[in-house]
Amino acid sequence: MGNIGPGELLIIGLIALLLFGAGRIADIGKGLGQGISNFKKGLKDADEDDDKDKPKKAEKSSIKEDDEPKKEEPKEKLKEA
Repeated sequence: MGNIGPGELLIIGLIALLLFGAGRIADIGKGLGQGISNFKKGLKDADEDDDKDKPKKAEKSSIKEDDEPKKEEPKEKLKEA
């Protein structure tokens, strides 16, 4: 129980064809295809946007040690009077 075989899929398809008609089923399929396509395009665009926001490795390696701010030496202890 729970397994759907090819016979059951055929019966479900015929019932859907009778309820909606061939034109409506084609429109539903077209809408599903466009939705999947738009979803994939959105994922690709979001991934490209994330790549633009991340700094490149070449930019990180171009920073030299001389460019980093130097730490101040601790001031000499105040002489006691």
